[in-house]
Order: sequence, then structure tokens, then C-alpha cells
Amino acid sequence: MMNYVFGYARVSTEAQVLDRQLDMLSDYGVNKIYCEKMTGTKRDRPELEKMLDRLTSGDTVVIESLSRLGRSTKDLIELMELFNERQVNLVSLKENIDTTTAAGKLLFTLISAISQFERDCIVDRTREGLAAARARGRKGGRPPVDANVLDKAIRLYDSKEYTVSEIEELTGIKRATLYRHLKK
Repeated sequence: MMNYVFGYARVSTEAQVLDRQLDMLSDYGVNKIYCEKMTGTKRDRPELEKMLDRLTSGDTVVIESLSRLGRSTKDLIELMELFNERQVNLVSLKENIDTTTAAGKLLFTLISAISQFERDCIVDRTREGLAAARARGRKGGRPPVDANVLDKAIRLYDSKEYTVSEIEELTGIKRATLYRHLKK
């Protein structure tokens, strides 16, 4: 039975590019690369699931870095347990981890914990920054829509003389905002 080397590449937003990761995975010699453009904090990642469904004993998963596979220690450890159950190896190029070795398994566990710590620190700093801003009277979120402009957009919509795109252009009111207020 032939063992496969799968690559997994992920960026957090549609605007980001995968080229650097794809080059690294191709240079490593992977047989198939699964790519996604979505946050790593989401549990439901379709391309990751497709790759996981294909894994069999002796296969290897290659990633650019642990942060591409998942951001929480729990998620990374669950994936590692799945890989262990299926006897699948993990190679992380950035962290130089190869779980076919005892040192690689130890390093994986340590780096996963540090990645989770870093993520938790970012969340804490964000919360603290928002609280400090609120204490100074600043509110988060988008500014409220001008009621007069919104009324104009609704009247234009009700007239059925303009497309929603034209209404957006004329008033500056976004499609989603218009539809949200039409539902009320």
C-alpha cells in the first residue's frame, strides 16, 4: 500500500494569498495540497475535513506552521490524537517538527501550548482595550445610519424604479443594511 504526503495550507481571509505556503509544500514534495481561506478558529473547515477523510495509516500531513492547522491547543491536540489513532505523521516546516520522532512529539505539545497562550493573550489585550475605550465613552461597532438617508433608500426601493445597486450608489446605504431595515 502506498503512503501519501498531504499538504494543508490556510490563510485567515480571502484577501490573503497562499503562494508562500504552497511553494513550501510543493518543495517538500507533497502529493496533494488542500487549501482554505478562513479563520483557523473555526472548527468547521471543509478542506481540512476532506483531507482528514482521506488519511490512512502511514500517510504524512505537511503544514507550513502549526498556526495554519489550528490556533487552539485543544484543537491541535485533538488533531494530533486523530493522527496518532490513524498512524499518520505530522511535519511542520516552520517549527521543524516531525512527529515520527519522540523529540518531534514533545516539541509539538510544547509549541501547541505556547500558540494557545499567545492567542489567549491577544484576546485578553483586545478585551482590555475595548473596556478602556468604553470607560472613555467610546463605543465600538459601526456608526449609526442616518435615518433620513435610510428613509430615502427605502422610498427608492419601494418605488421599484431603481435596482438595489443603484440605491446603494445614490444613498451610500449598503445592500445588507437596506434589507435588514426592510424586514422590520
